[in-house]
Amino acid sequence: MASLLNNTGAAFIWPLTTMYVNKYLGQTLTTAGIVMLLISVSMMIGNYSGGWLFDHWSSYRTALLGVICSTLPIVLLIFIHDWPWYALLMVINSFGDGVNMTIINSYGTAVTDHPARFVFNYVYMAFNIGVVLGTLLVGILLPISVVLVFSVAAIFYVALTMMVLLTFNIEVKGGTKQQTKATGKTQGRPKMMMLVVLILINVMTIHISYSLWESVMAVHMTNMGIPFYAYSMLWTLNGIIIIIGQPLVNKLSPYMRLSTQIVLGILIFASSFFFLIFAKNLPEFVIDFVVLTVGETLSFAGLPAWITQLTGTENAGHYQGLYNIVISVGRAIGPLYGGYIIENGSYQELFLSVFALMLITLMFVGLKLFHIHHQQSR
Repeated sequence: MASLLNNTGAAFIWPLTTMYVNKYLGQTLTTAGIVMLLISVSMMIGNYSGGWLFDHWSSYRTALLGVICSTLPIVLLIFIHDWPWYALLMVINSFGDGVNMTIINSYGTAVTDHPARFVFNYVYMAFNIGVVLGTLLVGILLPISVVLVFSVAAIFYVALTMMVLLTFNIEVKGGTKQQTKATGKTQGRPKMMMLVVLILINVMTIHISYSLWESVMAVHMTNMGIPFYAYSMLWTLNGIIIIIGQPLVNKLSPYMRLSTQIVLGILIFASSFFFLIFAKNLPEFVIDFVVLTVGETLSFAGLPAWITQLTGTENAGHYQGLYNIVISVGRAIGPLYGGYIIENGSYQELFLSVFALMLITLMFVGLKLFHIHHQQSR
């Protein structure tokens, strides 16, 4: 529920920011780009701070800090949304959202009555329901009034604050003996830490690639004569497939090792960028996005659970914070990288380069995983 409320509220705001700064507030696209960069950096600081405070201070107080920092700016936006206050409030909101993302994952690691992959599959499904709801509603509400958009977003954030206040009052301090045993007491073992580092680098390349769909792909598709509404409907399709597919992925757990499922999912996800080189019309883009979404459904939700398996729950905040930071880094780099390659090359070169990045970093993960399994079987 926390994931659903947070991401529904956020999905009202993030598709709007570049256009609002440029069209409504009269600032240049360069200024809008700087605002987006500051928002990304603020979220990274929130990711790290949330993880550190969760481990070293108080899980509940950190959760309260996160929701206050994310909710208060959105409430203020109803009344103050001119330049430069909009940008300042969005940066503060982004810090709070960064804390919230890490806290939700960190609390998730403390759930003992279900396997970690089950918990994170449902957290990720809730995240995607939130994105579908928010992006659909903002398209309906924005033509009526931008104040109405901020007001409805604020309702979701206030509901999140009330929920955290009333139900998150549980101090989570490290892992239990049972959890530590379940993870094989892998905390601090160099070979596992190296695998975690390689996974995080791979996650960064995945989100460099994914952020292209949120930025340059809209331009690429409209340049081919495909209307913008068709591009925006792809995200609704993405959310619907994930909502249907995520419970089915849960049923794989007795038959497939989590690491195998994730590697397979990333391979499918990466392949969609290779096929993009040849996509020329809307049906081909739809098929490609379905392939991408299948890969996403198999891999994205399992990644925080896999990291928990490898590191234990003693420093859950630290590792979930790092996981969210590399996602934020990827999303910050992606649009800049995409713009640079397109200006100096072509879309085809861009798609091939990110496909190669994901494949190479995944190969290192696979080799390390094979080495660990080989050592364990000896």
